[in-house]
Amino acid sequence: MKLKYIVLGLTVALASMFAGCDSVIDIEPEFVLDGSQRFNSLDDYEFSLTGTYAQFRSSAYYGNASGPAGAFSTLPDMMSDNLTETGESLANFNQLVNFDYAADNDAIEGLWTAAYRIIAQANITLRGIDEFATENPGQYNRIKGQALAIRAYVHFDLLRYFGDDLALNSTTLGVPYKTEFNLDNIARPTVAETWEGIFTDLNEAKTLLSDTDETINSSSNFSLRANIDPITVEAILARAYLYSGQNQQAIAAATIVINQVPLVSRANFPAIWRDENIGSAELIWSVPFNSGEGTPAANVYFASGNRSSFRPSTEVLGEYDQANDIRYSTYFRINNNRTIVSKFIGKGSLSDGIVNWKVIRVSEMYLIRAEAYTNISGNTANALRDLNTLRSARITGYVPAVLAGQALVDAIALERRKELFVEGHRFFDVKRTTRNLVRSDCGTNFTTCSLTAGNRAWAWPIPIGEIIANDLISDADQNPGYN
Repeated sequence: MKLKYIVLGLTVALASMFAGCDSVIDIEPEFVLDGSQRFNSLDDYEFSLTGTYAQFRSSAYYGNASGPAGAFSTLPDMMSDNLTETGESLANFNQLVNFDYAADNDAIEGLWTAAYRIIAQANITLRGIDEFATENPGQYNRIKGQALAIRAYVHFDLLRYFGDDLALNSTTLGVPYKTEFNLDNIARPTVAETWEGIFTDLNEAKTLLSDTDETINSSSNFSLRANIDPITVEAILARAYLYSGQNQQAIAAATIVINQVPLVSRANFPAIWRDENIGSAELIWSVPFNSGEGTPAANVYFASGNRSSFRPSTEVLGEYDQANDIRYSTYFRINNNRTIVSKFIGKGSLSDGIVNWKVIRVSEMYLIRAEAYTNISGNTANALRDLNTLRSARITGYVPAVLAGQALVDAIALERRKELFVEGHRFFDVKRTTRNLVRSDCGTNFTTCSLTAGNRAWAWPIPIGEIIANDLISDADQNPGYN
């Protein structure tokens, strides 16, 4: 197959654009692949892998657009008690942030489509690659391992929104797990079966990426960790293990990452958010954004236009030690007599909102391990140690806390909220721990100020377009409360 026919970027069109009866998850690229048209070398596959990564900048995923966007960057915080909508907002997110959505919501279908577009590209990268396993085994391992990890990660992200009960053995419905590039419809498997696909792909990726032809990311500049390497796979596993309730495994995976990647110093913490070189500390994986590729947090604070659509809630501001916590001065600033989220203001000295999106940091691993320890009897001291380690790294003059029981559980949850503020976690954290969401600072633009555990809105509806087009998903397979 000639390289010119490979679509980089990757420009993939919905099959439904060409044939209205096709399912959204059945993605058709702009070239035609059949049994006779394959990539000719591992370099071709490498080219395709680059295009797979590029899709994470989609406006519906980590990117930004004039309408609803940023499903895995800023939206989970906008849908929580971390942010409050302001009068400067263009109201693009009204249905989502007020939990008033249905199966015909365009933003939800946009995320579904964006995610399966990345999965389709990962499957294109994987299609036929085993035929080149002996051409350069190290390169083969490096390409295939990353593509498998991407496929698993995106299915996991989909499960976080569309899954109702995320327990490992849950028999409720999960999301279609697409493992081949074709136009076949797929039924909704159970959550347990979705987890099986995720962990199978991640564990194979882990094995492959342990033996590659070259280092995947720079070992001296973690601000450029744009690809998934063995450390990243362990971090994704730690996150997935925590979500699925596998606490011992979460502890083990998080420990591997913690032992390899140090927390950044307090003095260098602001540099993370300016994408400056902080050496081999803190960052695990980021999605690069450069000029012309979007501003991933603009729906919260649009730096170029000085528009603060969502401000930090007074509740969350009050949880920081404002005088001594480096996160407070890094995440927030006063601008025109209002507090804005300045965490993503720009690279270096710029204030254009163009920054790399930090997908995973090592601080999350401390929080994962601490939470998992509290779920296993007899590990209070270990959980407390991790909590105090992270706080000591962020707060000048911090005096280690002495906590146990529910007070320790609540303190770790609060620390996640403060550390991972507007990094795409809060909605999911409240969901997976089955807490009630209460917006004590509801402002005047939110119309819904609370969301009780068990409400239908914690699980998004399967898009109506998918149900209409996919003959293996019917109304009976819709999430509860949306028919």
